[in-house]
Amino acid sequence: MTNLLVASMIVVVVAGVALVLRRRRPTDAPTQKQWSVPSQIDRADLRDDESGQRCRWTVLVFTSGTCHVCANVVAKATAVRSRHVAVREVEYSVSTEIHRKYSIDAVPTLLVCDDEGVVRRHFLGPVSATDLWAAVAAVRDGVDAEPCRDQPAG
Repeated sequence: MTNLLVASMIVVVVAGVALVLRRRRPTDAPTQKQWSVPSQIDRADLRDDESGQRCRWTVLVFTSGTCHVCANVVAKATAVRSRHVAVREVEYSVSTEIHRKYSIDAVPTLLVCDDEGVVRRHFLGPVSATDLWAAVAAVRDGVDAEPCRDQPAG
């Protein structure tokens, strides 16, 4: 009888320790959505909104009319427009097919692309003017920039 009592006590103690240890284990953090950013843009989509020309560098800003942050990002992007840097806003309701083409699932998404369409820098969400200027300057460093050229017909 004593052996049964000792065995029962051991089982209760082990179960209690296991329960305490199980409650102390940290819970996993919730999983986070990973937003997609394209790495290559079709050259046909690289043109300036104002002039229709292609430049050595293009800043593409994917936006939505319902996004209150997007207008601010577009204003900052427009400030970097020059004869070497084209700026294009791609608004969802106007260019839904382009958003789908590149699987843009978050706005604002800003891309800094070279004239071959390679995405050199990107920003998801709001961006400061300083960060945007620095990104454009970083991709232009060491490259002989050519002025914008007319979009080829066709």
